[in-house]
Amino acid sequence: MEKFEEEIKNFEVVVVIIRTPRRLHLGLIDPTGSLGRRFGSLGVALEGGYELKVLSAERLEIMAEAEDRKTIEKAVERMNSAFGTGTSYKFEVIKSIPRHVGLGSTTQLSLAVGTAIARLNKISVPIEKLAKVLGRGKNSGVGIYAFSVGGFVVDGGVKDGIPPLILREDFPEDWAFLLVIPDVKPGLDEEEEKPIMEKTFGRVDVAMEISYRVILGLLPALKERNIRVFGKHLSAIQRLVGRHFSEFQGGEFRDDVRLILEWLEEKTYGAGQSSWGPTVYGLILKSEFQELFDEITDYLREHGIRARVELGLPRNSGAEIVRENAFLERLIKSVAE
Repeated sequence: MEKFEEEIKNFEVVVVIIRTPRRLHLGLIDPTGSLGRRFGSLGVALEGGYELKVLSAERLEIMAEAEDRKTIEKAVERMNSAFGTGTSYKFEVIKSIPRHVGLGSTTQLSLAVGTAIARLNKISVPIEKLAKVLGRGKNSGVGIYAFSVGGFVVDGGVKDGIPPLILREDFPEDWAFLLVIPDVKPGLDEEEEKPIMEKTFGRVDVAMEISYRVILGLLPALKERNIRVFGKHLSAIQRLVGRHFSEFQGGEFRDDVRLILEWLEEKTYGAGQSSWGPTVYGLILKSEFQELFDEITDYLREHGIRARVELGLPRNSGAEIVRENAFLERLIKSVAE
């Protein structure tokens, strides 16, 4: 009875559970900044991101892998500095995105932490301000808008702050991506990419060609649900983006994913490398996944390539936020014990 009465005192304590997307980064448009805005990016939200459980606690407790732990600690510190929200929370990473493989792990986890803390403290803050507080969106807004609205997104480039969202479209739910994540060196992390992204590079003529293909190729095909045309322009855009970054990754794509990309370019509607990789993808119809999975598994085995092959399902909604009552959770657990 005493234990029950103690639980009653904590009735108002809630648990916040955040389920995020992961994202494919489909390219940066103009790193030259020739029109006064740098980068500009496009990407798509996918199912299968983080599931993070957060509640107030007597001290900071984090149940997560080492790198996730560091991201959570940094986000807690930034939220406290900006909003005075303190540092006494318990975090449990139930499901995670692999780190530095091109699927947007840092942004999704950071925004999940910030959102949970804001909810627990009844703070209403726009996603752009939250992202700025958490140090996100310095080069691309794709991860931010995948988190907030899902679907296919295009941002308007970096000028004085967070890149603005200029287009958001539902991604066809019968389309999907064949994801291949080879067991090779991870992509560059934020510190490694910082000296690259802070300097001006790229070609204006390439940026113009990317923009042309986005406006008069990719987007009309998305509106018309024409997977063949969309895929053709997606592949072309990816190769053009690769020209911007060729001096930093040894060519249009990383050398250690080229064999896989050759197969994807031949077998799927369009293919590319997400961010710094090593994740590569092919655009497919969802119904084609099993057949293509079997084929690429054989191909990888024949070439001695170790890799995970997954189905990337589009997600046309942002992060899911669930509030639960911690009293009920603890009561159920105590009864079970």
